[in-house]
Amino acid sequence: MKKLSDAVDRFCYSHPRFGIPNLMRYIVIGNVLVYLLSVFSSAGAVSFLAFNWDLVLHGEIWRLVTFPFISGYSSLGDILFLALFLYFYYWMGSVLEREWGSAKFTLYYLSGLVLTLLTAIIVSIATGHSIYLYGTDYVNLSMFFAFAMLYPDAQVLLFFIIPVKIKWMAWFDAAFFALSSVQSLIGGDILGALLPVIAIANFFVFFWSDISERLGRQKNYVRHQNSHQTIQFKSAVKQEAKKAREQGYRHKCCVCGRTDTEFPDLQFRYCSKCAGYHCFCEDHIYNHVHFTDEK
Repeated sequence: MKKLSDAVDRFCYSHPRFGIPNLMRYIVIGNVLVYLLSVFSSAGAVSFLAFNWDLVLHGEIWRLVTFPFISGYSSLGDILFLALFLYFYYWMGSVLEREWGSAKFTLYYLSGLVLTLLTAIIVSIATGHSIYLYGTDYVNLSMFFAFAMLYPDAQVLLFFIIPVKIKWMAWFDAAFFALSSVQSLIGGDILGALLPVIAIANFFVFFWSDISERLGRQKNYVRHQNSHQTIQFKSAVKQEAKKAREQGYRHKCCVCGRTDTEFPDLQFRYCSKCAGYHCFCEDHIYNHVHFTDEK
């Protein structure tokens, strides 16, 4: 996976003019035109744009490129939902394109489309059924994952009222991916079970380096927290408060034995290089033999 991720970065760096500038603008325009066609024509009029491998083999090759423009909205009552849908993904796509550049964003979106097409073709051939493919819901959702990965703390207004961070919505979408895949598998819909997996695989290819880096930082953080040289201050405060109640003093130097009760003006410190929690007065904090075994 890392090799694929590195290959993507090398390709985008070597071919900066590969991309389609303002790609999401064309996607939105195409969706609007298909929506108008579905509204002002007979039911099922846009079916000639859906992908179907058998019909492609019979010469209807336009289906290879027109299926992404079918949004699923087909009546005048859907116009508000269509507007919100297109605005949201246009905004996200534009931000991703500014962040990545046209080459990488175009490659991300097109690779999702190509993988979706290849999956539909393979399933059609393997099952022998004439499968139709409408829209690119999972490609769009994988774009949402990309946005959430780069801007996890960005906020949107859910129902125009409730501010929600993008990262929490991404976790919800991940659960939706998993549920959709399982339900499709149980229902015998092989294509429906595979498309979420393919979309996630495309996401992992592009973000493998970022994911590996974050996991590495988390692993180092856990290792640091569990290190004997790391002072857990909350735990130390509780231990010292308990000692103070039992012994009548709060701090006691491990070298000279002086306490803060006997010498209230004396400053005491804890040594970060000693194993465990060992207190020293100001005269011995830099002048003592370090404890190596916690007792």
